[in-house]
Amino acid sequence: QVQLVESGGGLVQAGGSLRLSCTASGSIISINTMDWYRQAPGKQRELVAAITSGGSTRYADSVKGRFTISRDNAKNTVYLQMNSLEPEDTAVYYCNAYLISVTTARWGDYWGQGTQVTVSS
Repeated sequence: QVQLVESGGGLVQAGGSLRLSCTASGSIISINTMDWYRQAPGKQRELVAAITSGGSTRYADSVKGRFTISRDNAKNTVYLQMNSLEPEDTAVYYCNAYLISVTTARWGDYWGQGTQVTVSS
């Protein structure tokens, strides 16, 4: 019953910026951590950035200083501002949320469908 939907992906030149958004909907009681993962061609999925409900953040070393994660708790939305993009950032980006829903009454991980980010040189 819970759904996470990403938006904001696309094609951008190296050095450019993109802002990803992910909104969780459904019978949600509370959301703890919201994360952004990515999976590049031929590589495993990796954690890009994470943010707790209280606003604590952490980033992968490869994006620290360039990406900023934020959230709007009232809207159940997490954002990823990506600046100074590099070709190495090209990947499918996935939104993840650790939340508890009314229907399950249990905490669990939920994933978005993914959005493609392509950075050209």
